[in-house]
Amino acid sequence: MLEAAYYKLPQPRDSERAKNYVPRHPAATPASFPQTQAPIVDNPAFWERLSLDPSGTDALFFAFYHQQNTYQQYLAARELKRQSWRFHKKFNTWFQRHEEPKVTNDNFERGNYVYFDFHIANDGSQHGWYVGLHLVL
Repeated sequence: MLEAAYYKLPQPRDSERAKNYVPRHPAATPASFPQTQAPIVDNPAFWERLSLDPSGTDALFFAFYHQQNTYQQYLAARELKRQSWRFHKKFNTWFQRHEEPKVTNDNFERGNYVYFDFHIANDGSQHGWYVGLHLVL
């Protein structure tokens, strides 16, 4: 077994990320439509500027839910966290405090939150939510 592992040693190129963009759901588009991903979306400064725009939060949510398992999803999540949004793993939803929690301890907090639901066009406020802190990123 040790000898077999010797022949499968990690190579330096194993840690390199492939730069080729492959669309998840390719579609036939005219030649005038961009065929490659814009390099600016890999720049963290782009996402910081995007979060400053009034409509930028919607773009961050779009990137988070529709660019899954990418560097862009990470950058969008980082900017949402900077805006005091918190992701709840159980509900797969972003929450932001609407006001200070009514009950809080080391395990959970209970209060009014604004949340983003990607299934509907508008986000809204839900009252009386219980947020287990062990489920919040």
